[in-house]
Amino acid sequence: MELRQIQYFVTVAEVLNFGRAAEQLGIGQPGVSQQIARLERELDVLLFDRSARAIRLTEAGQRFLPAARAVLASVEAARSAATGNPGRSLRLGTSTGLGERLETVVVELSSEGLQVELISTSTRARLDRVRSGQLDAAFVRGLDEAAGLEFVPVWEDALLIALPRSAAPDHEIPLKDLRELPLRITQRRTNPPLVDLVMSACAAEGFEPVLGPRSSSLQDTHAAIGAGSPSWTVIYESHARLLREGRVVFRRPDPPLALTTSLVVPAGTTVGGDLAVLLEACRKASDQFE
Repeated sequence: MELRQIQYFVTVAEVLNFGRAAEQLGIGQPGVSQQIARLERELDVLLFDRSARAIRLTEAGQRFLPAARAVLASVEAARSAATGNPGRSLRLGTSTGLGERLETVVVELSSEGLQVELISTSTRARLDRVRSGQLDAAFVRGLDEAAGLEFVPVWEDALLIALPRSAAPDHEIPLKDLRELPLRITQRRTNPPLVDLVMSACAAEGFEPVLGPRSSSLQDTHAAIGAGSPSWTVIYESHARLLREGRVVFRRPDPPLALTTSLVVPAGTTVGGDLAVLLEACRKASDQFE
């Protein structure tokens, strides 16, 4: 059993897609599939059920996952110990759309002598990795509790409406004015807090949005909005600040929409040392948007 096989298994188990796992690992999909197949032969069990359209963990895979994460966490601890300075590195889980706030956090941590490793993966994977010790902390949006974890709110992430320039007014947009336009939004299983927020806000305005086609990425969604028939989506303001308006423009919704971003740490973590430095960096990042 090789360490890379365990890493590949954990990554696939977190995203449940061999292609996306390969992208995160920075290797070709055949390499991931081959190594996991070898791992399954060595263990003499099937770790993934590949019979359906979407893969899923078998019972053996579900039992193996916590142990695999523990192995990776132990390797990280050993690597830190070998450097002779284990307390001055920070493994931080992130997601898309944090924008300039994340840049500020990293700059502040670096100025305090902390080496920061950023790991971007799904919300569920971030929570699991904090529990297992593979991450020291992680940013998540729209959640405030989970077993074995503590959530510290750090800022509010405002949402903007993304529209084709031809269909956008020069002022904020009442949500009810979008009732006739298709909404391009991710599947709920991918981001429940975001989808629930948008759908409930529309319901409060008296309508259920017409769902348009889904794209594989925000970039593809914006390309479709800018080039096709009028449609809309939502984008975090912090992310929109990094993008150039062209065929797609960003407007504030009425009523406003926002999700709370929290820093997630293991339950019982003492607020001190590097965590205190991280929270102070988050405060400075939040202040930039006020």
